[in-house]
Amino acid sequence: MNHAKRKKEDHIVLALEGSNDLAVNPGFSSYRFEHNALPELDYATIDTSTKFLGKINKIPLIIASITGGGKHSEKINISLAEIANDFKIGFAVGSQRIAIDDPIYTSHFKMRTYAPDALLFANIGAVQLNYGYSVDKCKMALDMMDADALILHLNPLHEVFQVNGNTNFSCLLSKIEHLCRYLDAPVIVKEVGYGISSSLAKKLQGAGVYAVEIAGAGSISWTDIERRRSNDVVLHAAADAFGDWGNPTAECIRSIAADVKGMKIIGSGGVRTGVDIAKAIALGADFCANSRDFLRKITQSREECENFIESITMELRAAMFCTGCKSINDLKKAKLIKRTTPE
Repeated sequence: MNHAKRKKEDHIVLALEGSNDLAVNPGFSSYRFEHNALPELDYATIDTSTKFLGKINKIPLIIASITGGGKHSEKINISLAEIANDFKIGFAVGSQRIAIDDPIYTSHFKMRTYAPDALLFANIGAVQLNYGYSVDKCKMALDMMDADALILHLNPLHEVFQVNGNTNFSCLLSKIEHLCRYLDAPVIVKEVGYGISSSLAKKLQGAGVYAVEIAGAGSISWTDIERRRSNDVVLHAAADAFGDWGNPTAECIRSIAADVKGMKIIGSGGVRTGVDIAKAIALGADFCANSRDFLRKITQSREECENFIESITMELRAAMFCTGCKSINDLKKAKLIKRTTPE
């Protein structure tokens, strides 16, 4: 097995373990909704659907970027793409670099075959723009997926702790701007678990980026995953120092919504329930995303994954009902109360 394929397989195995969470609260427990005991609504009429990139989704949720490359990854992606299509939610693959560099893996990312109607997202690392990737290669990623948009992921801390990581992040903003200008598809920029600040979101908006996916602190720690993959004692010690690194998801959403008008926001990083989704929307997100819960459920069974989506949907509907919100647009105006101390 080549190095890139082995890395992808390792990431799946280690991401399934619960011990690699960041020691950071994603921030949703810092807020509660004002309960409405008389919502003046019929629960049956609650509409959780919303439009993103021209497609109607049953709930504002994306199966976030997980993995790609290798038979295990391909099987997972196919199953999740089919579920996304059946349940009318979005689906994003992990990095397509392995297939761009080696066409033998191209078939592992042809997800439109399995999700003809779903909102699909292609994905490459933004740093690859400093390592020979051009607009043409980004278009290859889109075409491979027949995707609706391209995700560029930012992972500076992760790259530092990866063996032979790509750590030249210099002058990337101008290259992202060039890509947004010449790529015939929306560009979304996401972090991988440490959050995006409002100051960065403002710069990305100025560069032409359509949306940011927060992927804030409060979920998977990629420094811990790379620590587990390595026998280097120096790396182990250094990685431990970053156990509580990053910007909490809820605060990223709130600050970007307040400071960067018109920027589309995908809330992710510790978004695990329908109530979390409702809070994210009320804080200013347009959509939400989850990766590891979907990964865990689909590796158990398709039924587990389906039940997870049904539970999230019910939780979201109930939260909307008890805040008097008939639609997602109404939910954006729901009253959140900041707790003095998180639960």
